[in-house]
Amino acid sequence: MRYSKLFAKTQKEVPSDASLISHKLLHQAGYIRESNAGRYFFLPLGNRVQNKIINVVREEMDAAGAQEMLAPVLHPLSLWQETNRDNSAGFELMKIEDRRGAAFALGGTAEEMFVDVVRKFQISYKDLPFNIYQFSLKFRDEMRARGGLLRVREFIMKDAYSFHTNEEDFKLEYKKMWDAYVRIFEKLGLKCVVVESDNGYIGGDYCHEFVVVSEAGESRFLMTEDGEYAAHEDVAKFYKEDKNSSDDELDLEEVDAVRGNTMEDGVKFHNLPLWQQIKDVVFVDDKGRYILAVIRGDFDVNEVKLKHAVDAYDLRPAHDEEIRSDLGSEPGFISPVGIRNGLKDGVELVIVGDTSLRTVKNAYGGANAKNVDLLNVNIGRDYNVDIEADIAMAEAGFLDEAGKRPLNEDKGIEVGNIFQLGYHYSNKMSGASFVDDTGMGQPFYMGCYGIGIGRTMATIAEVFNDENGLVWPKNVAPFHVYLASVGNDEEVIAKADELYKNLTASGVEVFYDDRDERPGSKFKDADLMGMPLRLVVSSRSLEAGGVEWKLRSAGSEPEIVALSELETKLADFLAN
Repeated sequence: MRYSKLFAKTQKEVPSDASLISHKLLHQAGYIRESNAGRYFFLPLGNRVQNKIINVVREEMDAAGAQEMLAPVLHPLSLWQETNRDNSAGFELMKIEDRRGAAFALGGTAEEMFVDVVRKFQISYKDLPFNIYQFSLKFRDEMRARGGLLRVREFIMKDAYSFHTNEEDFKLEYKKMWDAYVRIFEKLGLKCVVVESDNGYIGGDYCHEFVVVSEAGESRFLMTEDGEYAAHEDVAKFYKEDKNSSDDELDLEEVDAVRGNTMEDGVKFHNLPLWQQIKDVVFVDDKGRYILAVIRGDFDVNEVKLKHAVDAYDLRPAHDEEIRSDLGSEPGFISPVGIRNGLKDGVELVIVGDTSLRTVKNAYGGANAKNVDLLNVNIGRDYNVDIEADIAMAEAGFLDEAGKRPLNEDKGIEVGNIFQLGYHYSNKMSGASFVDDTGMGQPFYMGCYGIGIGRTMATIAEVFNDENGLVWPKNVAPFHVYLASVGNDEEVIAKADELYKNLTASGVEVFYDDRDERPGSKFKDADLMGMPLRLVVSSRSLEAGGVEWKLRSAGSEPEIVALSELETKLADFLAN
């Protein structure tokens, strides 16, 4: 590629909303341009990088035995309705109708589509297991696109779906995909932490994210120092210290409490520790139910855990007026004790108690009336809960579930994930079954596995850069070599042209800066674009019998390489 012919050259300006280095550099270096919020053009250089990432992913997926195919981008909406994900996917599904009035969804993820194609065949247990995957456009109507390619509304994803006879067989594939992902990201130069995470709108019981530690990321996770336990904040578990569960239960007492509405106000008024106070938080779920989360005062409610506990897709905080009119309680003075006595007719209330409530005796908190508190409140005697579960948010400094190792907090970019789906889809979609060895139909046991290609590209850019621009790893760089001629000397230009033709003919990917520009401008663009090796032909280099060689990596100094040795040195460079 000659720079003079390149569409979309470098520029100094950055988007006004660009806060991340990857967003700024990919824009300035001519790799991407925004179409509108959350949708990007991958310009020629950016498309070459994206395709190289795809090639790495494809190579490892194929080596692991997966089979590539392609599904339509438009999904019949009826498929999403089969699984009840048309209105509860966790992101705003984009829907359209064709001229015949048929309803479709722009695919945000493709579980239903892959189940649908598999059930079109007569699958026997002898055909299983298999893993089928694609690289395809995905559409998610994100509330807020941000961070360049890190959170977008349209993107290419590698999504794979495996089908099995049972869980034991699935676990073998899960481990195989785990190992394949490790190899993929190692090849891309990315060091990942594998963390337990929440399946969210995908479904199933467990999954793992592959996270690259970075301040640019949105994935907050907790991990022990030895790395043996790592979990996303949505699912992280921790040790809940027993405070005073062996104390005798004292008589329940109602007292006047002219105080503010916060937990801190309660601590100050009663001069008792925060852990002994009951925290009560009211939510409304997607079914219109009120959810009262009751937890030890020194912990916060984890809404993701709470959703799972009550089987809800969505939660929102209840409004003060709803608490007063529908629950007959008072914000800041809510209590599980007797709250059902004040419920408005027709109101459904689910009380969820955190397991930490068993670590405290003689707690204190509100009494469902303004400026009135209860002392010596005990679960099981003074109130009961409908569901008892772990609904607490883990924090840095807490101990792991065994109570031995402290948890450290970090954040990063999620570049891939693997999911256990189990029977989540095969039980909901009719005909999603295989014939077992007795001739009976059995539902598929499933898993799925995703990698965001554009997000991975942005993550590489976040990791591999310096003050001058991008520093691409060799196997994803748009070109191996940035070749530049310096000056207008005819001999220099002729030698650079000859070198470009010879290297290209020998299979070396060369980006040739043939512009009539000052050396400083060319070198600045070379650094900004980030190709691994810069070769410069100049009068000085020719006088020395060679070409100037300089690696883009930090600390590299230019050297003159004899033209007779260049081919061998290049071959060694590209091979290592």
